[in-house]
Order: sequence, then structure tokens, then C-alpha cells
Amino acid sequence: MTMTLQHLSDRLEIQDLLVEYCHCVDSMDWDGLDDVFTVDAHIDYTAMGGSSGDLAHTKEFLAAALPNFAGFQHMISTSKITIAGDTATGKTICHNPMIATGDAGQPLVMHCGFWYVDAFVRTAAGWRIHTRREERSYSPTLLGS
Repeated sequence: MTMTLQHLSDRLEIQDLLVEYCHCVDSMDWDGLDDVFTVDAHIDYTAMGGSSGDLAHTKEFLAAALPNFAGFQHMISTSKITIAGDTATGKTICHNPMIATGDAGQPLVMHCGFWYVDAFVRTAAGWRIHTRREERSYSPTLLGS
């Protein structure tokens, strides 16, 4: 399949959007998520034990939950993106190690593996995520416990 310049541009913009999400979450820049999601976005993290709701609810959840971890890093890859005009869908692998503290104060690594299943829409400000759902790949496990 030969891709048009518009298709290539759209794919790169969506890939940059996925990366921007990771940077916002990992740097706890909750307001930066306003440039990642649509105003009416729905985000569902329940497959991995998180919240489900609109963007404001999601920002509140992340702001309350993530400071409980000493470290975390969202690593994404192998995005499958399908573009249809001004909408697109995507499925992206995420590996997210998170550092928790054990009962004796020792660091524990919780490995989370899942996919982001997204619906994107082109807005006047560029591509945005309209819906995001996590799909579990493997359950979190604690190493060193």
C-alpha cells in the first residue's frame, strides 16, 4: 500500500500524541493531558485496576494514585493505527514498571503490561484521543517480595 503524504503526516501526528501522553503522565503534567484528549474524552483504566470516566476525573485519579509510587515509566511500542479521514483507531502496547514500597520498606517492582485501545479524532488543534481503554496483557507481579 502506497501512503499519501497526508496519511504519513496523520500517522506521525498520532504517534507523537501517544508519546506526549506518556511524557505527561510520567512527568505528572496533568494539564498537559488537555492537549492529548478531547474535551469530551472517556478514559477507562479499569482493566488494570484504575478509574473510568471523563478527562477531569482521570486527571484527579492520576494525581492521587501516581505519587504513591517511587517511580514509573510508560514505554509504548508496536502501534497499529488505522486512519479513516478525520477519525482513526489504534492499539498500542504499553509496558509500565512501577516502583512500590514493600512492608519492610524495600523497593518492589510491579510490572504492568497492557494495550491502549484508542479512538482518535482530528480537531482544529490536531489529533486527539477521544476514547481510551486499557486491555490487560499480563497481571501486575511483584518482584523481590
